[in-house]
Amino acid sequence: MESNKELIAALNQIEKEKDISKDILLEAIENSLVTACKNQYGKADNIKVMIDRETGAFNVYAEKEVVEEVEDPVVQISLAEARIKFPRKKYDIGDLVNVEVTPKNFGRIAAQKAKQVIVQKIREEERKVLYDQYFEKEKDIVTGIVQRYVGDNISINLGKVDAVLTKNEQIEGEHFRPTERIKLYVVEVKDTTKGPKITVSRTHPELVKRLFEAEVTEVRDGVVEIRSISREAGARTKMAVSSNDPNVDPVGACVGINGARVNAIVDELRGEKIDIINWSDDPATLIENALSPAKVISVDVDIEEKTARVIVPNYQLSLAIGREGQNARLAARLTGYKIDIKSDEQVNGYYEGEYNDSYEGDYEDGERYEDEYYEEESYENE
Repeated sequence: MESNKELIAALNQIEKEKDISKDILLEAIENSLVTACKNQYGKADNIKVMIDRETGAFNVYAEKEVVEEVEDPVVQISLAEARIKFPRKKYDIGDLVNVEVTPKNFGRIAAQKAKQVIVQKIREEERKVLYDQYFEKEKDIVTGIVQRYVGDNISINLGKVDAVLTKNEQIEGEHFRPTERIKLYVVEVKDTTKGPKITVSRTHPELVKRLFEAEVTEVRDGVVEIRSISREAGARTKMAVSSNDPNVDPVGACVGINGARVNAIVDELRGEKIDIINWSDDPATLIENALSPAKVISVDVDIEEKTARVIVPNYQLSLAIGREGQNARLAARLTGYKIDIKSDEQVNGYYEGEYNDSYEGDYEDGERYEDEYYEEESYENE
């Protein structure tokens, strides 16, 4: 057929501007033209469409088997005819021959199909590029710009795509202004026909971990490890940390000079309190640290049952339990132990009757978050 250099020039330009391979586009056009040939031929299984990579010329071929006597001319060609049509090639029975069957009006059909395929393929490739770009950010934090409230949900612009911060993933009491920049944790990225669907969260415990990785060099470099995190978003987070360098204080590294590092994260979380404690492989020590800032007299641990009985001074009981049980509840989630808290006066029988606060170490929504951590001091903006 006649050359179609305009098509090749257009594909070269697309490859340069959109970073979409010319060969991928040509292959897609060829496949679509094979389908179009079904309207021209009774069978299309043996039809091939080939586009010259240099000239852009379209050619349609029917692959036929060389036989002695033709029974189906659509898929077969006689040995005599094959030798007449292709005198330079020595065909034998059973060989396959590509016979050109390009229709006269095929150039117009091909041009229309090529345009449709190119537009569709560009959309698909752009969507794929976007998906790959944001899939790399899954389980990480991103900065988004608040656009508007849509009912109880918030539309967030992440650059090239929008995400929806649902009510369930919002911190209760947080309100944002349009154009405000906020940090979000990317929970999941799904590929859809309309582009990537991105689930983001402000309540996920991993948001706190990623914020510390971004703010604290020692955490980012792996010198300080965040071993466990428990969080009640908007109220309080407990985080347990350890150090791989004996010369580095893990708690101090996370707090920063005059609390600069932790307070930057507190600011981002709109005043959420953050307790950072030292991790310990000894469950009793870990539980004692986790109940900070309360002072503990003793911790009796049952490792098999994952339970602990904690005794605190009577004047420390309310502090150990926390407002509405929050401190003990977060400590239980942080350590994974069910914690029973009693005061020394209760244990020694100063009060009649039995008083016992028990806190489960189960994680919210039945999910245990890996690599969580908490601390001995509580930080919040004054």
